[in-house]
Amino acid sequence: MKLRVFLTHTPEMFEGYYGPRALAALAEHAEVIRNPGNSVLSGAALAEAARGCHAIVADRATPGLPETFAAMPELLAFLRVAVDISTINVQSASAEGVLVTRATPGFVDAVVELGLGFMVDLARDVSAMAGAYHAGDLPQGRMGLQLSAARLGIIGYGRIGQKLAEVALALGMQVAVADPFAKVADPRITQAGFKEVLAQSDIVVCLAISDAETRHMFNAAAFATMKPGARFINLSRGELVDEAALIAALDSKHLVGAAMDVGSAADQRPNPILAARADVVATPHIGGMTPEAMEHQAMDTVRQIAALARGEMPDGAVNANAAFRLQDFLGRGR
Repeated sequence: MKLRVFLTHTPEMFEGYYGPRALAALAEHAEVIRNPGNSVLSGAALAEAARGCHAIVADRATPGLPETFAAMPELLAFLRVAVDISTINVQSASAEGVLVTRATPGFVDAVVELGLGFMVDLARDVSAMAGAYHAGDLPQGRMGLQLSAARLGIIGYGRIGQKLAEVALALGMQVAVADPFAKVADPRITQAGFKEVLAQSDIVVCLAISDAETRHMFNAAAFATMKPGARFINLSRGELVDEAALIAALDSKHLVGAAMDVGSAADQRPNPILAARADVVATPHIGGMTPEAMEHQAMDTVRQIAALARGEMPDGAVNANAAFRLQDFLGRGR
């Protein structure tokens, strides 16, 4: 029996995060049912739309809720086309015997390139001056920050942090890193505590993981620790930043600018109140929106569905031992 797969992406999400090439490849291994509307589906509504499907391939905006798993006895797997599975209730999925998978991070280069753009923009007031010209004004030139003479502080030394450090070093920047879970081997990089890195850096980039311990790690105390005149960039998750504290730090001119690709608005987009400020550069969660990054993660789900169709446990499984529905399905010979 051929697998039936429900693809949750709305037309907008499909264009940005799946694409026709991946869809065609997915259709080689399963019958694919598309989201019939323009709305993000969840809970019972998702279960109804995906009724009769063996797997759900979910974009990052579609949660994996207990109501969906309980209402779909035929559901074998819930596949996330992203690394982040924080909106999937893995415990409930496991209790129902539903396999949960995630994609691998294919967006490292794309996010680093956006981060580099933010750094240049904040250092030289590019957006502010361009905005003045767009409004018909004639902006005055202002003294900028030369990146090759500046220190970059990276909070979180995962794959993106490591790549960003390489780029910064190539520009001639000094680089300091804070991450209690990583060991920096490159002798050109200083590893120090969170507060020490904040106090030393001209530009601070948030790339920390999001969990209960890091929520609002960038609060009033953290911003006060940063150098007067420093710049702040968030490329991680919106919940890591106390936005009221960031606004206060910008209002007082303690920070001269901030840039963000994430925030507290829907789908991790920047808060419009912050994004509207002249001293803020904001993009609507586009860090991974390049064809290469998009297709990498979409093709991960294609490979996962192909493995399921062959009767194999796919890469990226996060609760393989609890996936008893899949085991029963395979035991019945599909």
